[in-house]
Order: sequence, then structure tokens, then C-alpha cells
Amino acid sequence: MISIIIPANNEESMISRCLGSLAASSAVPEPVEVIVAANACTDRTVQGALSWRDGIEANGWSLIVLDLPEGGKMNAMNQGDAAASGDKRIYLDADVTVDPDLLAQLSRALATPEARYASGDVRIAPARTFASRAYRRIYGRVPFFTQDVPGCGLFAVNAAGRKRWGTFPDIISDDTFVRLSFAPGERVKTQAGYDWPIVEGFENLVKVRRRQNIGVDQVDRLYPDLTRNDTKPRMSIPMLCGLFLRDPAGFAVYAGVALVVKLTQGRNASDWSRGR
Repeated sequence: MISIIIPANNEESMISRCLGSLAASSAVPEPVEVIVAANACTDRTVQGALSWRDGIEANGWSLIVLDLPEGGKMNAMNQGDAAASGDKRIYLDADVTVDPDLLAQLSRALATPEARYASGDVRIAPARTFASRAYRRIYGRVPFFTQDVPGCGLFAVNAAGRKRWGTFPDIISDDTFVRLSFAPGERVKTQAGYDWPIVEGFENLVKVRRRQNIGVDQVDRLYPDLTRNDTKPRMSIPMLCGLFLRDPAGFAVYAGVALVVKLTQGRNASDWSRGR
């Protein structure tokens, strides 16, 4: 059985698209339950999730919506885990939309007694602002996206894989923590993919990039043993030159965000925004 756990904080504008994409999935060869862990929501996230009960159940699946008074993504994921029955777990951000074949392919990828981590082929969703469009063009070409299994916004583990850790720790970068809990040979990318959005505007890109960097550094500091599984390729000089020559404007924005983050690295990690 697959349990899909969706932490959601004030995602009224996104939850219907997320659940709608799940409801449109191709046939999955095992039971599925969808758990929306709405945490400290002050909008209509809960009502929006409940409105998809018929659409989810039409697939023969079940829908559980948790209305949690406490905030925090890690708490929401732990509460979702506590309510889950499946031996396979998919952790899905509420602003992600999945391809119809993704769940079936994840089911097959996780169908092994050996520990396994899986994710889809992540696509950065189209952006509206100039800065985000330019940043997106370069970000999608960096080796981390093209040569690894990033798991940004969506990652899945089987029963043996889920035993690698207990409750989710109180950290920023849950996807980094989980991905690095598996050796490169235990990580699988499916052919089907999903759309993952980035924030809008240069200032918001800086805030999120800063938070991402702090989150990765936090995992490195608290869980140094996991660094042995980090295969993140470094950007070589020829690769950087190639990106610049192919897209000077995109490279300028991408490098500018990285430079501002480096110059302001003492800022608090809480200084960030979804920026949608």
C-alpha cells in the first residue's frame, strides 16, 4: 500500500491542483491513501482538500485530511506518518503537480525488499517574472538536476528505506536529509515526472536560496555521516563557461543570486518567502 503524505500550510490556492493531478493518475497496482496534513492553516486549505474526496475515492483510494493546530512542516510530516498505513511512503509538497504515470512508476521502483529511495523527473514550472524565468533556465541545467535524483518537492521510500530514520528531525531541508540517507545506488529516478515551482522575483530567489544553503549546511553539521552519500557534482569552469555562452542573461541572474546569498550568509533562515 502507498501512503501519500502532503504537508500543507495555507495552500488554498495550490492544494486543488495538487490533488487534482493525483486523482488523474493512471492505474496504480496497489491500494493508495492520500493524507493531507494541514498545519496551522488560516485559509481554506482544509476545505479545499476535503472537496477532492469524491475525486480521490473514484480511484478506489482513500483521503484523510488532518487539521493540525500546530505549525511546522516537520511536525506535519510526522503527524502524517503517524496516520499512514502504507509500507511505501510518498512525501509530496502541496504546490507540486504530478504526471499521470508517476505513481505507478514509483510503485514499481519501490517494489523491492532492499532499501530504496525514488523520485520523478523534476521539472521547474514556468515562472512569470524576468528574474525567475532567467534563474529557472540555468537552475534546470546544473548537474544536481541533470545527474542526480534531487527529490525537490517529492520523494518516496519503501518500508526498508523508511527504517533509515525515526521521526523527521526539526530541520530545514527534509529532502536533503532523506536523499542523503541513501547511497547513490539506492536512489532511483523514474521516467515520469512532476512540476515543481520556484519563487517569483530576485529578492525572493535570494531568500529561498539562502534558506536552502542553510538547510544543507545544517544537515552536514548535524548528520556528518550522511555526507558520504553526497554525489552532488561541482560546476567545472568549462561547464560554467558553457552556461554563460548559452544564456548570458540567465547566467547573470543565477550568479547574481548566488553572490548576494554569499555576501549575506549571516542572515536568519526564517527570512524567506514562498513569493508566489
